[in-house]
Amino acid sequence: MTHGTVLLLAIFIPAGVTFLIAALGSRPNLRDGASVLAAIATFIAVLMLLGPVMEGARPEVALFEVMPGLLLAFSIEPLGMLFAVVASGLWIVTAIYSIGYMRGAGEKKQTRFYICFAIAISGAIGIAFSANLFTLFVFYEILTISTYPLVAHKETPEARAGARTYLAILMTTSIAFLLVGIVWVWNIAGTLDFRAGGILDGKLDPSFAPFLLALFAFGIGKAALMPFHRWLPAAMVAPTPVSALLHAVAVVKAGVFTMLKVGTYIFGVGFLSKTGAAEWLMWLAAASILIASVVALTKDDLKARLAYSTVSQLSYITLGVALANQMGVIGGSMHIATHAVGKITLFMCAGAIYVAAHKTKISELDGLGRKMPITFIAFTIAALSIIGLPPMGGAWSKWYLMLASADAGQIAMIGVLMLSSLLNVAYLLPIPARAFFAAPSAMPAHSLGAAAAPDTRIEEAPLLCLVPICITAIGCIVLFFAIGGLYEFLLHIPILPETTP
Repeated sequence: MTHGTVLLLAIFIPAGVTFLIAALGSRPNLRDGASVLAAIATFIAVLMLLGPVMEGARPEVALFEVMPGLLLAFSIEPLGMLFAVVASGLWIVTAIYSIGYMRGAGEKKQTRFYICFAIAISGAIGIAFSANLFTLFVFYEILTISTYPLVAHKETPEARAGARTYLAILMTTSIAFLLVGIVWVWNIAGTLDFRAGGILDGKLDPSFAPFLLALFAFGIGKAALMPFHRWLPAAMVAPTPVSALLHAVAVVKAGVFTMLKVGTYIFGVGFLSKTGAAEWLMWLAAASILIASVVALTKDDLKARLAYSTVSQLSYITLGVALANQMGVIGGSMHIATHAVGKITLFMCAGAIYVAAHKTKISELDGLGRKMPITFIAFTIAALSIIGLPPMGGAWSKWYLMLASADAGQIAMIGVLMLSSLLNVAYLLPIPARAFFAAPSAMPAHSLGAAAAPDTRIEEAPLLCLVPICITAIGCIVLFFAIGGLYEFLLHIPILPETTP
């Protein structure tokens, strides 16, 4: 089997399994099993490509030519490989978790849920392996449209309103800004291909570079850069597995991945550095990091607090692009992986709390850690990773972003990152602290009107929820010790233009 064939399988296995899921809709066990097996098969296909890419190969496939010079084509390089591994790997744990959550919460229309989820993963892998901006745009829109029914899944007025906000912001930004930016690039460069060192140097007047960059920065709405971030908190009306998809597996990671890809392979790090075109973006990213963190502090709803945390954390990756140096690209790329593993753990814990205890507010969690110790231990581990404390993987991505800030002479950005970590502590650690150490609310006694002793029996979420939570929490720790290999891999992201012999 050729590398090109495996590449296409990685993209289209998730889309193809939707027909099987639909046919098995009346047989839930087989349907859910098909979803898990498709996730495993997709991950295996991606891993089959990892070795060749690490050895320097760049598998590519061109499907067809839309017009002269404009292909629907795929090509794999290290940055795309990283995103594909993260998305396909986390699909496995999310697929298993979804079975426990959807059944435990009694969610309806589960077949539609699994179909849309699989299409979304196909869109994410297509984005990861896109060879040019045209292909990326096609799969970017597929991802948006396929996740709309997931956000609206509960079909309540609140869910429909949240889904409308989600779709309106993402479609408006991609058409009004991103598409215009793509057309501009095509007009001046004559190509949309992703190339080492970028394609704009010598073709774009540096005075126009900040404006073109703005079209991409705001057009990539999935990166949730302020002020186009409202879709992300609005989408929290969706079931928790969807929140995990939005925040960790596919959607927001597709956004920040696209930011990295455009900055590295369209503008080029060298071009951004010498023109200073990204300096305004650096300050906007810093503002988003801090403002979203402050807003998170005000939220009592657990998922809403985690949503604003995501808005803040995504801007770390945008900051890595805006710093315009190799270390910024490495730190931002690393944060895709470390944030994904940490944030999916936090959201799966939030879902487990809802399934087992029907709690959604932070103020309702007092003492709950004694009934759900595994869930809240996992939450604590993931929170420490998001904060950036060793020995958790999140410590490394923040470290390299600080090094990038120092390399760029942006000492203020180091201060922003440090202050952000303190804000992370303030809005994340009180959650497990009150769950473990606050006195649980007394329950009314069945007689004499007296207060009964709190019920402290262990009552965790179903096993199919709990096992994925434990896997990703352990992953936060494993990433800390495995970061050397990831760093060496990310060094292969080409920053300078390729030279011809």
